[in-house]
Amino acid sequence: MNLERQILIIENVCRFWERSRNRLQVKGPKKEIAIIFRPLFLLYQNEVEFYKTKEIMKTQVISYNYNRKQVKTGILHIGVGNFHRAHEEFYTNLLLDDSTQQDWGICSAMLLPSDEHLYKALKKQNNEYTLTVCGRNGKDEVYRIGSLVELIWAIENPEAVIAKIADNSTRIITLTITEGGYNIEKSTGEFMLEDENINYDLTHPQTPKTTFGFIAEGLRRRRAAGNGPITILSCDNLQHNGNTAKKAFTTFIQAQDAELATWVAENVTFPNSMVDRITPATRPDDIVRLNTQNGTTDEAPVYCEDFIQWVIEDNFIAGRPAWEKVGVEFTQDVTAYENMKLSLLNASHQLLSYPSFLSGYRKVDDAMHDERIARFVRTFMDVDITPYVPAPGDTDLNLYKQTLIERFGNRSVSDQVARLCFDGVSKFPVYIMPNLIKMIRDHKDLSRLTYLFATYRHYLKYKVDDKGTAFDIAEPWMSTDDKTLIKSDDPIDFLALSPFQSTDLKAANDFVKQYLLMVEAVKEKGAMSVLENILS
Repeated sequence: MNLERQILIIENVCRFWERSRNRLQVKGPKKEIAIIFRPLFLLYQNEVEFYKTKEIMKTQVISYNYNRKQVKTGILHIGVGNFHRAHEEFYTNLLLDDSTQQDWGICSAMLLPSDEHLYKALKKQNNEYTLTVCGRNGKDEVYRIGSLVELIWAIENPEAVIAKIADNSTRIITLTITEGGYNIEKSTGEFMLEDENINYDLTHPQTPKTTFGFIAEGLRRRRAAGNGPITILSCDNLQHNGNTAKKAFTTFIQAQDAELATWVAENVTFPNSMVDRITPATRPDDIVRLNTQNGTTDEAPVYCEDFIQWVIEDNFIAGRPAWEKVGVEFTQDVTAYENMKLSLLNASHQLLSYPSFLSGYRKVDDAMHDERIARFVRTFMDVDITPYVPAPGDTDLNLYKQTLIERFGNRSVSDQVARLCFDGVSKFPVYIMPNLIKMIRDHKDLSRLTYLFATYRHYLKYKVDDKGTAFDIAEPWMSTDDKTLIKSDDPIDFLALSPFQSTDLKAANDFVKQYLLMVEAVKEKGAMSVLENILS
């Protein structure tokens, strides 16, 4: 029984009580009924008011204004995760309200057996879902997303995926397949042709298993049909993602079909892009919470932070949506935007990760609500990093930094400190080392970064936080040599780790001197005590 029906019944019962409450005017059996059930009627009356109030308090769902039946698909997306549904779909859903942009609906393809649950949940809902945007001020906005107008599961219908790539109405293929999905060897930067599934696809082009195999076969049919050029746009959170995608796909296609590789070189573009929006995984209890809060029955809801950014290199060979109408930034070079994000957002995450974890914090928002950590991070941004980060375009750098502090502390989209600590070997060379080298060259204050190195060593070597809680580390790319250096009791050996080899830290006297003091202080006094000294 739905809530409206329950309220109607309760209201009718209450009206009966109102008519019967004057017992002097009630005769016969009705009088006894009125007396016996009076407490229950009063309770029901309160329940009516409660449910009415609850209905008013529910977050109002903002629906789209376009007719989905009139929307055509111009984009094929591969990799339908939460981030895609909170980012590209969000922008496109807004854009489709513009009647001139309704050739740019999205068809999404799921390639993995593990996609079955989400596929069935979305199909049951006609591919619609709700997106709850969690404000830093504690207020949420809920959107009904309708831009996902077609959905294909390759396990069920692989031919439909290939046909969609070949279709002349498909002019852009977007990807969120994760950094590992590009199959690039970290140490060499080369595409790994020896992978088992890659080998299968190279020799079985008509029955592919991987993203590369599906796209290659679709492009082969597209070329044969004369259906023209197409753009492949990576939306994954990695530096120079378009260059990475180009490397991966062109290497695979060259190994499989040299003639197709020649066609791709002339008819496929791979723009770089920078994406940003914190989007947590949706757990079963989140689904219950979101549906209760929003008054919905969505089996596949998503929630995310209220910040969003997408900067794209304007290199589309077959046309593109006018995403700039809804806030996407187009540029000829995304490098400056990437540098800003890597140097301020990602480096700040790295800076707060190990000190926070050693101090006992497990959630980023909890750590950032510690005034000492928040001040430490903001000082790092202002003093250490800002001199090396030119503001791209019309970006207000002070506003961007303040927004980062607020985002890190957003209670509604809590992130795990352990995730920030994960795989430091891969993160230090990209997020920390480039600006550290400049700071050493310019004889800058190195206290905050030497503290970071000292806490990273302590985290890796001792595996116990300052409260005595043991933990496991997760460093999937750490070499055997690195592990040996970490075990050494000489802190200088730690500076020879592979992620630091873009410079000779042991030769930087000022850095070494401060680092050794930090190592000893963190061991003797604890991470937070040392942080307080840095701030004083």
